[in-house]
Amino acid sequence: MRIQVLTIFPELFERFLTTSLVGRAVESGRLEIGVRDLRDWSGDRHRTVDDTPYGGGGGMVMTAPPWIRAVRELAAGAEPWRVLLSPQGRRLDDAKVRELAARGDLLLLCGRYEGIDERVRLTVVDEEISIGDYVLSGGELPAMVLIEAVSREVPGVVQLPESVARDSFRSGLLDHPHYTRPPEVEGLKVPEVLTSGDHAAIDRWRLRAALAATLAKRPDLLDEARLGPAERRELERLRAGKGSPGVAGSAGSRDN
Repeated sequence: MRIQVLTIFPELFERFLTTSLVGRAVESGRLEIGVRDLRDWSGDRHRTVDDTPYGGGGGMVMTAPPWIRAVRELAAGAEPWRVLLSPQGRRLDDAKVRELAARGDLLLLCGRYEGIDERVRLTVVDEEISIGDYVLSGGELPAMVLIEAVSREVPGVVQLPESVARDSFRSGLLDHPHYTRPPEVEGLKVPEVLTSGDHAAIDRWRLRAALAATLAKRPDLLDEARLGPAERRELERLRAGKGSPGVAGSAGSRDN
C-alpha cells in the first residue's frame, strides 16, 4: 500500500515513519509512505502558500493553486484516494479505516492556519475525514492517526492477524481486559479463569468482559454491535446486574 502526505511541515513525520509498527512496515516494504512539502508547488520564490481571507477576519487561508498543482501531479497515473484531514469531515471509525485500506493508495492533505481555500475541496478532494470533534493546529496529527490505523489492515504488518480481528470496535464491542505477570498487583489478582488452561472458558470470559466493558464505557456502540443470540442473552444478564465477568478491580481508582 502506498500513502502520500502533503504538508508544509514534513519534518513532523520523520520519527513517526521510523518507529514501531509503522516503521517496521515501511522498512519491510509492506507500506510505502512519501511525505511532500506543499511549498514545492508554491509557484514563487518566497514559497508562499497562504494569503489573507476575502471578506476579512483573523488568520490566514491556504491558497488553492499550490494544492491543486501538487495533488494533480502526485495523483497522476496512480489515482490515489484523496483525503483532506478536516474537522468538517466524517469522523474516522473502524469501518472507515477498513474502507480506506480497501481503496489502496491514499493521498492525505494536511491543512494549516484558518483553513484551505474551498476550491481545493471542490476540485481535487475525494473525501474529508475528521478524527474527532475538536480543533487542532493542522492535519498532520490526524494524518498520523489515520496512517497508524490503516497500516494495521495491510497484510503482514501485524504479525498475528488474530490480534487485528480482536481489536476494539472490530465486532462492535470494546476489547476485553488484558493481564500479564505478576499475578497480583496492589491487591488486584488476575481472574482465575485466565490461568485455568480452559480455552473455551477463557473465550467465554473474554466475551462477557468485552460486553461488560462496552456496556459500562460505550453503551452507544451496542445498538450497532453484531451480536448473536447467546451474546444478546449475556448482555441482558449484565444489564440486569447478573453474570459479572469477574474483572479485577473496578472502574474507579484504588487511591480514591
